[in-house]
Amino acid sequence: MNATSQVPAIELIGIDKKFGAVHANKNINLTVAKGAIHGIIGENGAGKSTLMSILYGFYQADSGAIHVNGRPVAIHDSQSAIAAGIGMVHQHFMLVENFTVLENVMLGAEGGALLGKGTETARAALKKLEEDYELEVDPDAVIEELPVGLQQRVEILKAMYRGAEILILDEPTGVLTPSEADHLFKILGVLRDQGKTVVLITHKLREIMAITDTVSVMRRGEMVATRKTSETTVEELAELMVGRRVLLHVEKGAAKPGEVFLSVRNLTVKDSRGVTMVDDVSFDVRAGEIVGIAGVAGNGQSELLEAITGIRKPASGEILINGEPVAGFDPARLRSLGLAHIPEDRHHMGLVLPFEESLNAILGYHHDERYGKGLFLDPDAVRRAALDEIEKYDIRPPNPRLKTANFSGGNQQKIVVAREIERDPKLLIVGQPTRGVDIGAIEFIHRRIVETRDAGKAVLLVSVELDEIRSLSDRVLVMFAGKIVGEKTPDTGEQTLGLMMAGIAA
Repeated sequence: MNATSQVPAIELIGIDKKFGAVHANKNINLTVAKGAIHGIIGENGAGKSTLMSILYGFYQADSGAIHVNGRPVAIHDSQSAIAAGIGMVHQHFMLVENFTVLENVMLGAEGGALLGKGTETARAALKKLEEDYELEVDPDAVIEELPVGLQQRVEILKAMYRGAEILILDEPTGVLTPSEADHLFKILGVLRDQGKTVVLITHKLREIMAITDTVSVMRRGEMVATRKTSETTVEELAELMVGRRVLLHVEKGAAKPGEVFLSVRNLTVKDSRGVTMVDDVSFDVRAGEIVGIAGVAGNGQSELLEAITGIRKPASGEILINGEPVAGFDPARLRSLGLAHIPEDRHHMGLVLPFEESLNAILGYHHDERYGKGLFLDPDAVRRAALDEIEKYDIRPPNPRLKTANFSGGNQQKIVVAREIERDPKLLIVGQPTRGVDIGAIEFIHRRIVETRDAGKAVLLVSVELDEIRSLSDRVLVMFAGKIVGEKTPDTGEQTLGLMMAGIAA
């Protein structure tokens, strides 16, 4: 640790916060050393984002105190956080896409009425920040034309330009390639060496071990442990997060591929603007195997899944299920052929959040005569089906009448996974199966996907999590700029796959 002072950068003392009946933070005490990288981990709903939102002024604590550099501060909003030397890089970037880098950095800190003079001063300050912290980026580049790794640098530059001595990063590698993530860690190391303090919120334990000096673990609104990173293990941190031992690696035997069940031939798909997002793609998926598609978000994976599952009509090419051409079929017809779909975005495509859990448990299958006849559902049959899935998939709370919006993200995902897998599909299409899901639910969902493969089903998996692709897949296809740029085995090195994902190597 490169601590430059004995006075902590941050002390949170007795922080308590409730949202109605939900006790988000329970008497939290946290000390972050100056000149260190401090990780904060926890399952969904553990309270870590609420705690950081209090530190950055989005929320005010019901009770407790905040000290910055040994002095008590009142943080009422983000402006007072910035005044206290705190900056935050959000998971979803807060940038104006059609502005330049320089304009985004200056926004809200223009330097008075004489904009020309302010621009000259900002350009000089930006150049010095880039040199000091290895944050090089063209100040005149337009944000929407930059890759996400460089957009993230702009967010860091914005915070540094406003004088941040303490930088909070919320899930910073979610949209980065492995090489971009490595470069981010290098930047964070430079910031630490220059005496800055970094607070890193992430669910990726490998990143915690790679970059942090200290890590604090939250569970159910409480701070349960703080460890020196060098004195802990991934296994211990996972157990502290969940409250039980967690299987971190997917246990699966060798695949036993059968006949080809899904064939994609020369498929081209355009988005709503007419832009080609999937460009002449061909591949097969066999019964009894998991084929993973790796790639950085936005390279055509979403549109590919939408075409295969009947949500988007292809511009050209063929999709065959068990030898039958199905391009342009609607989702209901595809379900009748044995296709099940766990969509990438459960909130917009997988669930109706105001509905009770029991209705979401049969959504898309509600015309099945098991659940009623004609226009009328049989409430008892629906409830029985929901309770069966709740028990098999450990959905909590076990209440089929609870509105789906009131379940945690992990349990919402389990509702979708249970609904699709329990229909005994022949082909399972899975998009981002554990996005926003905590480590205990990840273990459970991964096991169910492997069980589906072992039952002789064909599985197509899309995920931006390279670890997930490598551990679940039997074959890995890499997608870049709408094309399949190569096929690899899952034991291929992360760096090789990362270069392919960035379009650098084939």
